Amino acid sequence: MNEMEEARQLLEEWKKDAYIFGLDVLEKAGEAAKSFGDHTLIVGSSSQWARKRLEKIMNSLEAEGVSYNVVRGARPNCPREDLYRIALQISNHRPDSVIAFGGGSTIDGVKAAIVLATYKPSEVSETLEVEWDVAGTIDPYFGTGMVTKVKEATGRELIPMIAIQTAASSAAHLTKYSNITDPLVGQKKLIVDDAITPPKAIFDYRVTVGAPKNLTLDGALDGIAHLWEVFMGATGKDYYEKSKHITSLGFRLIIKNLKSALEDDVDARVALGLGTDLGGYSIMIGGTNGPHLGSFSLVDVLSHGRACAILLPYYTVFFSPNIQDQLITVGKIFQEAGFIAGDLDLQNLPARELGETVAKGMISFNKSLGFPTTLREAGATEKHLDRMLNAAKDPQLKMKLLNMPVPLDPEVGDIERYMKGVLKASFDGDFSQIKTKQTP
Repeated sequence: MNEMEEARQLLEEWKKDAYIFGLDVLEKAGEAAKSFGDHTLIVGSSSQWARKRLEKIMNSLEAEGVSYNVVRGARPNCPREDLYRIALQISNHRPDSVIAFGGGSTIDGVKAAIVLATYKPSEVSETLEVEWDVAGTIDPYFGTGMVTKVKEATGRELIPMIAIQTAASSAAHLTKYSNITDPLVGQKKLIVDDAITPPKAIFDYRVTVGAPKNLTLDGALDGIAHLWEVFMGATGKDYYEKSKHITSLGFRLIIKNLKSALEDDVDARVALGLGTDLGGYSIMIGGTNGPHLGSFSLVDVLSHGRACAILLPYYTVFFSPNIQDQLITVGKIFQEAGFIAGDLDLQNLPARELGETVAKGMISFNKSLGFPTTLREAGATEKHLDRMLNAAKDPQLKMKLLNMPVPLDPEVGDIERYMKGVLKASFDGDFSQIKTKQTP
């Protein structure tokens, strides 16, 4: 079995008939929508390269006798106003299902918009014990499990969603996460809840052919971040071996095929899609941590994937005393790809040196793609460092700290004592500023 066949098998075993993926599968959208009723609302991507595929979806709906309306999707990072606009459209149309056709931002926006369109502010206020002035907003749902609490209290199911992905990136079509941005403060927040996982998902990898170069690169690095952050945090967890398998396979698919995918080699595009889908699998068995948390505060200067790519090597060094097996596993993959010297014996390197060696391999990979390798180079400022440190103390983002292989507790000063050095290192490109903290 080759790597692509192995990835397909893993995804089929995981999602079963809830996920339709491969080449030329957009015509399955009508059948998926018909299973929920006779009328759907399409929330469509505004990207020109993706919109030309929308006709196939509409034709498949018409063939199944499903009526539809089409509204505009979300801009990058799904600003709050886009979320509220989509929620209003869902409330107005009252569809039997909602099709989200787009990348992670549109899919995340639809996930959250369906929640707002389903539950009344009075129900939210009573169940989550929040004031009326926020009960009708998205704010009470940030964090973990808040949608489920309201769902169980009301006994009312969410409007069914069919997530049709257009980018090999976030794997939002497969997961329980919704990222929403407040542009006024430049901060992204996160809903984590099994209740918002789309019951049906479709990804026609051919749709990614012709995607902009930067979108392809950013998406690939987001997939790598999903795989690596979960694997780093898997130490001592019952899903460690599964995470190791998924990460090894996903890394090879992405790293080996990314440059050919940029040339629109169809097989490479499929491999890249499978690799980032495995990133989605990864974040459903574990959780992301430091790099994702930091990226939420960089939305005004960096795309999500690029922010994660810059931060990832520096957190790798910070976590190095606790992730030796993980470092050897991915270090060998970077060696195979030529980003770490082939004559290095990774298994015999001291913990910190191993961490820095793998981190340098990641940086070399990023450089080969034309990515910046420090926050300063990417246009971030000292104010962004302060924003990241403050966000790390937000209780609604606490899950990112708990997912770390070296958990940090803001209440005992860990953010200033340890995270500050990691972020300064990522700003300057200087590993020596990183103070490691080994835990049992």
